[in-house]
Amino acid sequence: MKIVINDLQDKIVLTQEQLDKINEVLEKSAESYEISPNSEISLVFVDDNFIKKLNHEYRNKNTATDVLSFTMKRDDDEPEIKGGPDDDELLLGDIVVSLETAKRQAEEYNHDLLREVTFLTIHGMLHILGYDHETEEERTQMREEEEYLLSICNITR
Repeated sequence: MKIVINDLQDKIVLTQEQLDKINEVLEKSAESYEISPNSEISLVFVDDNFIKKLNHEYRNKNTATDVLSFTMKRDDDEPEIKGGPDDDELLLGDIVVSLETAKRQAEEYNHDLLREVTFLTIHGMLHILGYDHETEEERTQMREEEEYLLSICNITR
């Protein structure tokens, strides 16, 4: 799977080592769910102001949040989004993470920033794969999937 990471904020600097681990988390998630290697996902790091605007525009919530996922939805009668040299690349969607919120939450939960960002990345990826947490049953299933992916990536609390 092709992974595109964009950092659109300048308040929190992630090291190359942290970025490599985040990339690994996405790769292992893709392997776990047998996502085509021709697929593409985008991970975007933003600040609270940026994510607040997105949250307001797309969810009508005028507050910053930690992560938003935007799935590339296609109707049955709509052609798949394709591209690339083999014309079989599927754009999965975008995961947007506020590093400011992630940093605050890491401090609140008493773990490091990398652990929080990888958790939020996994959470966003699961949303793109169709998981949700609107009901207690969905919440339980999503939490199990999050814990599974964190464990195969050797990320502990």
